[in-house]
Amino acid sequence: MSDIPVRKSPRVSGAPFDEGTFRIETDSLGEVKVPITRLWGAQTQRSLEHFSIGNDLMPIEVYRAYGYVKKAAAIVNQSLGCLPIAKALLITQIADEIIAGRLDEEFPLYVWQTGSGTQSNMNVNEVISNRASQITNEMLGSKTPLHPNDDVNMSQSSNDTFPTAMHIAAVFEIEGYLLPRVEALVSVIEARSTEWQSIIKIGRTHLQDAVPLSVGQEWSGYAAQMWDAIAVLKSSLGGLYRLAAGGTAVGTGLNAPAGFGEAIAQEIASLTGFPFVTAPNKFAAQASSDAVVAAHAGLRGLAVCLMKIANDMRWLASGPRCGLGELILPENEPGSSIMPGKVNPTQCEAIVMVAIQVIGNDTAVAFAGSQGNFELNTMRPLIINNFLHSARILADGCEKFRVHSVEGTQVNLTRVNEHLNNSLMLVTALSPVIGYDKASQIAHRAMSEGVTLRQAAISSGLIEEATFDQVLDPRKMIGAE
Repeated sequence: MSDIPVRKSPRVSGAPFDEGTFRIETDSLGEVKVPITRLWGAQTQRSLEHFSIGNDLMPIEVYRAYGYVKKAAAIVNQSLGCLPIAKALLITQIADEIIAGRLDEEFPLYVWQTGSGTQSNMNVNEVISNRASQITNEMLGSKTPLHPNDDVNMSQSSNDTFPTAMHIAAVFEIEGYLLPRVEALVSVIEARSTEWQSIIKIGRTHLQDAVPLSVGQEWSGYAAQMWDAIAVLKSSLGGLYRLAAGGTAVGTGLNAPAGFGEAIAQEIASLTGFPFVTAPNKFAAQASSDAVVAAHAGLRGLAVCLMKIANDMRWLASGPRCGLGELILPENEPGSSIMPGKVNPTQCEAIVMVAIQVIGNDTAVAFAGSQGNFELNTMRPLIINNFLHSARILADGCEKFRVHSVEGTQVNLTRVNEHLNNSLMLVTALSPVIGYDKASQIAHRAMSEGVTLRQAAISSGLIEEATFDQVLDPRKMIGAE
């Protein structure tokens, strides 16, 4: 193996890999120099040398999910009489360290690696093997008392464990991190809707004045959009609960004992508290990434809703004097380095950028999901990296948007009433009384003469003053009882 200087992984502290003291580890291709202070082995080191592409590391959530996979596999292998209890206990002990994040720096690999995730799987296997050697005072790289393949990877393949870890990581991210933050945001939107039900404003369609509605009604639409998107995302979890583990290399379960797939899924469900089950068809589970593609489409749906809401808010807050100015957003920071006193709708802009990124990620995920050639999809690192990136920025974005924008947003009643009273589209209420054509004449007259709708209507002689005042009451026009 040539001594190629290796660029330092952004996750790992300390000296770059081409400095310091090394030990020799071996794999099926021969000897490899590995930094003596690290727990990974030869295959991990080869990956670092061959795939240090960009700064995109395999998400740490994948490795922590792998901790559950390795722990569950050891428990099941021991229960089936395939693995000695001492080895199983050692694997579960180290897997717990991985789950807890205590070994995060031992997982330095980049996203852009083998498309099956084999190198990340072997990274976990090697770390568990060397950590076991460390615990039992054996030499690192000795593969004693745990062999990375024979023991840690028993009854498994990268082809079934990596998609399994993907699903576990995705479920944790959605259920444990994203949904609580999205639902907290929607709850505040609903509270705003209730608070503002009695404030009548002018509606807008095609960016032009339309008939009235209440501010609360407008915001109820935002909440309903979000709840619908949340429901779609939750419905996609069913696919993520189905695990490929037990299919081994191509879905046949070669080298795994009978019942291993069902048993490991049940054990993972017990360990995580989520209702994981074995995938009914391992060939589909390994040849495709359809469940993750579908779940990411749910993330895209949230992004679409959030973009609409954030854009509405920043347009409605435009001004403060020369725009619409109907909303007053919190002032979080100065908005300009040259224009004193300027404040911008920065939280809305951040959410729009998050949404754009998620929609872009979704395109990549869908494209990668379509690349399931024969018995394996080999675009999985890209898929799970984009998925977890989307879920995390949506979650963080929703939290910041809620705290720093939605919770502090106020209605500018003066501007809302000004726009409502100046609108010509209130004339719509006259159509059932005097007909569409006459109502249209009044609207055009008011516009061309620069007078109010009331002035134009009375002067036209098409309607009596008392009738006009009775019919054109905005509160009667919003459909609320």
